Amino acid sequence: MGKSLFDKVWDEHKVAALSETRDQLFIALHLVHEVTSPQAFQALRERGLPVKYPERTVATVDHIVPTEQQLVRPYGDSLAEEMLQALENNTRVFGLPFFGLDSAAQGIVHIIGPENGLTQPGMTIACGDSHTSTHGAFGAVAFGIGTSQVRDVLATQTLALERLQVRRIDVVGRRGLGVYAKDIILKIIATLGVKGGIGYAYEYGGPVIEALSMEERMTVCNMSIEGGARAGYINPDQTTFDYLQGRPFVPAGDDFAAAVRRWQAMTSDDDADYADRVTIDITGMAPQLTWGINPGQVTGIDEPLPEPDNCAEEERDGVRKAYEHMGFRPGRRLAGEPVDVAFVGSCTNGRLADFRAAATILKGRRVAPGVRALAVPGSRSVKRRAEEEGLDEIFRAAGFDWREPGCSLCLAMNPDKLSGRQLCASSSNRNFIGRQGAPLGRTLLMSPAMVAAAAVAGEVADVRDFLEGPR
Repeated sequence: MGKSLFDKVWDEHKVAALSETRDQLFIALHLVHEVTSPQAFQALRERGLPVKYPERTVATVDHIVPTEQQLVRPYGDSLAEEMLQALENNTRVFGLPFFGLDSAAQGIVHIIGPENGLTQPGMTIACGDSHTSTHGAFGAVAFGIGTSQVRDVLATQTLALERLQVRRIDVVGRRGLGVYAKDIILKIIATLGVKGGIGYAYEYGGPVIEALSMEERMTVCNMSIEGGARAGYINPDQTTFDYLQGRPFVPAGDDFAAAVRRWQAMTSDDDADYADRVTIDITGMAPQLTWGINPGQVTGIDEPLPEPDNCAEEERDGVRKAYEHMGFRPGRRLAGEPVDVAFVGSCTNGRLADFRAAATILKGRRVAPGVRALAVPGSRSVKRRAEEEGLDEIFRAAGFDWREPGCSLCLAMNPDKLSGRQLCASSSNRNFIGRQGAPLGRTLLMSPAMVAAAAVAGEVADVRDFLEGPR
């Protein structure tokens, strides 16, 4: 029986067996940001420890930075200013690479890693952020970790982890008009459940996945954690290698050819042993969006909302709580529901391809009166390239605020927040109560193109009505 990529990468990085199920794993790349690192660095100071391999840790700032007037310091939020100062100081004292606000490489941690070629196939990657699974799009095994584990990686470059089972998810069928990578991962989470991936790494495959661009693959892997999986990945292929070639931290020339041979050897064997296999057919699937308070409460734009009594028994209380918070009724459709805010950005959908998709909808159109619309590139590189293509002009002409890079309205640890009971059409990854900064605020997760359609219509809309082609 062959081996999966997960097992190959795990075995190559295994330092020691701590028990029958728990291993000590070497971490090839450690990504750090300002929110989960201050206490970890302080723990090193208290013990008089250096960072074990400073060249394997890279820091950026993203969560707390404002997306307008970004360089005006000190920040009005004293805690945000304190966090940023701590990271600036820690990277200087410990000698770590830092993509700060004065760097052309600054941006959201899960965007700057891939676009700079730090993320590569066959790596183990850790970051103090839930959506580290994004990097699995390159055939890496990537984990989100907590502050105590950030400390451990800084001090030892290793982690103690339970070995995961691997579930293979094959996505097949014909991808219809207006169906994007965000729709695919929302469908997967809705099918398997927000707890369905507990104890698993998800390996995504099949013809639909193989046809995705790298930006689209990152969107899929990004939300693995929302389905309960600890990691999610896609086997590297020519699409991966073409994306990586020429990036700053990727080997060049003969060394690149040698790297590709190593990466190819890490892919899952044809006869790999999986704990479980699932096939999902997206033929005929409409654009998807969330309607409730977790990323598994999903519906098609043309489908009615579910009756609680028709849901699985263990889900009914959550469904009822979602209806209570959102103010929706079972049996109705979301199309036509007025929106107050539209947000394009986040580590899920803040890449160049995402802004291109939204701009296709916005070109020649205007945001509806009363809708606040924000476009927040995921990095300075994304912002620069979008502006070179004139995408910023399309967003501005449509009535969007074109912002500086950062996490922005995804998690509201910065000035971008909802207020009251505002309803937000969002390209981000979580629709938890209070996630976007208002206890009563409401979030509908959808693709960037769907967000753009909602902004223009002033209500939840079917993006297919804004596109030409067969459904």
